[in-house]
Amino acid sequence: MRCSPNAQVLLREARLRQGVSQRALALRARTSQDAISRIERGVESPTLERLSQLLLVLGQRLQLSTAAAGEAERGGPLTPRERLHEAASWNLAATKLELAGAQARKAGHPATRHSGA
Repeated sequence: MRCSPNAQVLLREARLRQGVSQRALALRARTSQDAISRIERGVESPTLERLSQLLLVLGQRLQLSTAAAGEAERGGPLTPRERLHEAASWNLAATKLELAGAQARKAGHPATRHSGA
C-alpha cells in the first residue's frame, strides 16, 4: 500500500523535530539523501512499511486509524441506522456493478474476455 501525499509532511516534520539532516537520516536508514529528498518533495511515495522504518529511525512510531465514512466530517461516529443505510447503499452499488458485468459478458464485450496469459 502506498502512502498519501501526507507522507512527505510526516517525514519532514519528524526529521526537523529531531534536528536531523536529510543526509544523517539517510545514513541511519541505510539509504541515500536523494531518496529522502524525493519522499519529502512528494516526487516519490513510500510504502507504509518504508515510511514506518524511516520514522522509527527518527524515534517515531507510525500509527494508523480508521474512521467510518462521514465520521470525520460529522465529528462523531455514525449511528446504527446511518451505518445500516451506508452498508445498504454500498451493497446496492456492488449488485448493480455485478449485474452490468454479467450483461457485458453475456453480450461478449471485449473487455470481459479473459486472456490466456
